[in-house]
Amino acid sequence: MNVLIKNGRVLDPGTIDQITDIYISNGVISHISENIEKPADCEKVVDATGKLVVPGLIDMHVHLREPGHEYKETVATGALAAAWGGFTAICAMPNTKPVNDNAQITEFILKQAQKAGCSRVYPVAAISMDLSGEAMCEYGELKDAGAVAISDDGMPVVSSLMMRRVMEYAAGIGLSVISHCEEPHLSPDGVMNEGEQSTSMGLAGIPNAVESIMVMRDIALSELTGTAIHIAHVSAAESVRAIREAKAAGIKVTCETAPHYFTLTDEAVTGYNTHAKMNPPLRTEKDRDAIIDGLVDGTIDVIATDHAPHNAVEKEVEFNIAANGIVGLETSLPLSMALVHKGILTIDSIIEKMSKYPAKILGLDNGIQKNLPADITIIDPELSYIVEPEKFKSKSRNTPFAGMELKGRAIMTIVGGKPVFEL
Repeated sequence: MNVLIKNGRVLDPGTIDQITDIYISNGVISHISENIEKPADCEKVVDATGKLVVPGLIDMHVHLREPGHEYKETVATGALAAAWGGFTAICAMPNTKPVNDNAQITEFILKQAQKAGCSRVYPVAAISMDLSGEAMCEYGELKDAGAVAISDDGMPVVSSLMMRRVMEYAAGIGLSVISHCEEPHLSPDGVMNEGEQSTSMGLAGIPNAVESIMVMRDIALSELTGTAIHIAHVSAAESVRAIREAKAAGIKVTCETAPHYFTLTDEAVTGYNTHAKMNPPLRTEKDRDAIIDGLVDGTIDVIATDHAPHNAVEKEVEFNIAANGIVGLETSLPLSMALVHKGILTIDSIIEKMSKYPAKILGLDNGIQKNLPADITIIDPELSYIVEPEKFKSKSRNTPFAGMELKGRAIMTIVGGKPVFEL
């Protein structure tokens, strides 16, 4: 489809920030200039007055559940939810059933995404066979099949020797390594953050050190091997401090956090609210402040959702046995925009953390430049709405943000020149 976008604030950090027009022809950006007259072959004109026109958002941490748990989410429903959230691309984590530890599963996910014809889906393959943390997968085969990174997300790689070999091998063939940092032996029965809240509720706690110990180990391995490591879902103040110090020392570490970690604290678990149960858990106000500080000073590179859909039967049970995780694709952008409205982050920083940096880490083309693929998100920064889970495009409704009023959301998502969502 050929699309003309008129009068939007076109923002690609470090490249362009001006009120101008964009013409999309045959799936690519063909012209960027003021006052473009409607070409004869134009099929759609979009008035973007007062809106932000930015490089397509990329969520580098999503659980799509297919194959194996299609009752929670499928590639198609996840890709649709992504489009509604403003994401032109998402990275699918490998903890499916069967695990994405071989080329056949990687290819299956890509075929399902192609059938869906919505947001792009980039598979993240497993580090180890069946997420066991023992035998490495065939990374070259997985990359050839379409994997953009490797991770055992949901399970830590406990063996330091194994993780060293993984980092060296993956770096040699150009695959990013995404680490789930958790020391499982330190709190085997924990179900929420360890602190006053867990004590008052009589629940086993998970101390910050469960995360930060492994963050520090992987930083040490990055320094030892000289290879890059990306730390997933950072939640603890100690982790932010360690990553900040590592970056200052020139160590090749990047990291992400999720909107729930800079929006909520462990007080959200009050009343045994299983919609606020996740791993890593929601932490204290001190940790939330540290996450925000890390976003502001650039310690935290990426905002990702860790979108983890679950059916109601897995959440409407006793807290101890409820599944970990929340959906996030349809609330991530407005929750992040709250930091802009509060004057904490600039809009440039949000676009960097939700678009530019994920693309850089994963080696993806991204940007509003002539001849690049037309993956574009149009945002109304002033549009307010109430979160209504029953209207989600995801199959699941497990969110702690139901009923919250948010401001700023995507109104159009364009993938390869095709509008796949329009509000």
